[in-house]
Amino acid sequence: PADHTRERPTDLQPVPRSMKPSLHPLERAREYTRALNAAKLDKHFAKPFVAALEGHMDGVCAMARCSAALNSLATGACDGELIRWRVAQRTAAWRAPAHHGFCRGVAFTRDGQTVITCGDDKMVKVWDDISGACRASLISPSTTVDVDTHWGGDPLFITAGVDAQVWDLGRSKPVHAFSWGSGSFTRARFNPVEHSVVLSLTTDRGACLHDMRAGAAVRRVTFQTRANGCAWNPMEAFNFCLASEDHNLYTMDMRRLDRALMVHEDHVAACLDVDYAPDGQSLASAAYDRSVRLWDARGARSRDVYHTRRMQRIFCVRVTGDAKYVATGSDDTNVRLWRAKANDRAGTLLPREAAKSQYSEALVARHKHLPELKRLARHQHVPRAILSAKRRKEVMRKSEQRKEANRRKHGDGSSGKKPAREARIWQVE
Repeated sequence: PADHTRERPTDLQPVPRSMKPSLHPLERAREYTRALNAAKLDKHFAKPFVAALEGHMDGVCAMARCSAALNSLATGACDGELIRWRVAQRTAAWRAPAHHGFCRGVAFTRDGQTVITCGDDKMVKVWDDISGACRASLISPSTTVDVDTHWGGDPLFITAGVDAQVWDLGRSKPVHAFSWGSGSFTRARFNPVEHSVVLSLTTDRGACLHDMRAGAAVRRVTFQTRANGCAWNPMEAFNFCLASEDHNLYTMDMRRLDRALMVHEDHVAACLDVDYAPDGQSLASAAYDRSVRLWDARGARSRDVYHTRRMQRIFCVRVTGDAKYVATGSDDTNVRLWRAKANDRAGTLLPREAAKSQYSEALVARHKHLPELKRLARHQHVPRAILSAKRRKEVMRKSEQRKEANRRKHGDGSSGKKPAREARIWQVE
């Protein structure tokens, strides 16, 4: 009886419902219509932009998030200024003139107590995260353009320049330096799972893997175009992603460098930075086409693209520790905060609202293979400049395909077709 009566007069009257399929012949059609409406409402209520953090006087070229606190974000600008942000309050906790010239790299230590920066003035500076005071100023032998901290318990960090130099916070000189060939290094990242493995990018289109236990470079892959940014997958120790100059992202497996696991292609200009979500299932990329795109780690096409009228070239991107927001730094001096899920809303949902949301998501996931829902999920509003560039890229791609087909058809058979995952890889050492 309790299942068929109301507890309070304001409750809805319970209605018994039989689950026999024979009694509900239109259930499939009804669920399809609901899934279609849910997909349309997701697009209709998509408002990804959250806030713009204003305070820099020049373009934002470096960014770091604190892995120990969700509320901490540090950015470096082209005029050398460093700002540590309180993201929840959307205000600056402190700011400091860190470097003369560009502030090229910013990184938090894993305990969140220290911020490390590097710049064009050959200085590597260590800052207190609470007070903003400079604890130490280290002189590098050459200009440094990137910095990253060790994921383990060791007080180590690495800088990229002429060499990839490993530093100890308790010493004033590098404890080790990696090099390969004549090219200088542009990026260096510690592996979050295998703490002794380092990934670095070079100016001669290479991506190198170094092992701190062996004290030397292990492997190197050379692409046809240079990579501008890199990120390790935090959950899969062997996989990393490269943001390339040829408008694509390449997910690689360090055990097999002669073939990409996935080629992510939707940008229409050079990709400048990439970052994984903490769960390793999605990633965000920033490009010179003034847009930021969100991807599934196993998807070739982006699931969302974010842009605004005033946003200029995006130099850096970071996904927050709870994977709910994406922070970008662009050439127009602003740090912008976006929702990782475009139609998500802040705040606590009522139980009925949460149940309705889960039901809608399950319906869309169940019918996502149908043509109409595929079209809705794939449709993206982009600025006219990006749309025109995309159409030109498509014309050039089809032209190249015709030329390649003619070479195979009328040639001597020496020009075989290479898969897209192998076409851009030039050499593996």
